[in-house]
Amino acid sequence: MQVQQSFERPQLPLFDAFLAGASSEPRVATGDISRSEDDQAFSELALRGAAGHCLHLLAPILRELSQNQDARWLTLVAPPASLTQSWLRDAGLNRERILLLHPRQGQNALELAEEALKLGRSHTVISWLHPVECSTRQRLAQAANAGGAQSLNISLG
Repeated sequence: MQVQQSFERPQLPLFDAFLAGASSEPRVATGDISRSEDDQAFSELALRGAAGHCLHLLAPILRELSQNQDARWLTLVAPPASLTQSWLRDAGLNRERILLLHPRQGQNALELAEEALKLGRSHTVISWLHPVECSTRQRLAQAANAGGAQSLNISLG
C-alpha cells in the first residue's frame, strides 16, 4: 500500500489529528495563538539531585548559550551562589558574553528578569525562579517577545 502525502497543507500533530477526527466542528481557541508564541519565548528546565551533578548537566547548556553567534548577551538573573566566576571559567563559558545581574533593594528577581528581557540587549535571559506559576510564565514570555529574546527558567535541587 502506498500513501501519498499532500505537501500543500500542513501536517497536524499526532494528538490534534486524533482530536480533529473525533469532532466535525472546527476548533478555534483564541488563547491558542498567544500560548504558542509564549511557548516559543519561554522554556523551563528542572534539575534534581546533588548540586554538583546538576551543575555538571547545566554546564554544556550554558556553554552553548554563551557561545551563541548573536551579538547580544547571555544574562543570568540572580544565579545560585554555586555559579561563581571560577565555575563559569572552569565550565568553558565565554565570560565576555555573560552578564550576571542581582536584584537591588526593593526589586525581586522576576522584575529584574522581565526588565532584562524587555530591553532586548540579551539573546537569552536565564532566571532561577521556583516555583513558576502560570502568571509568571506569561509575564516572562511577554517580556521576551517584547525584547526579541528567549526566557529560560532553571530550577535546581
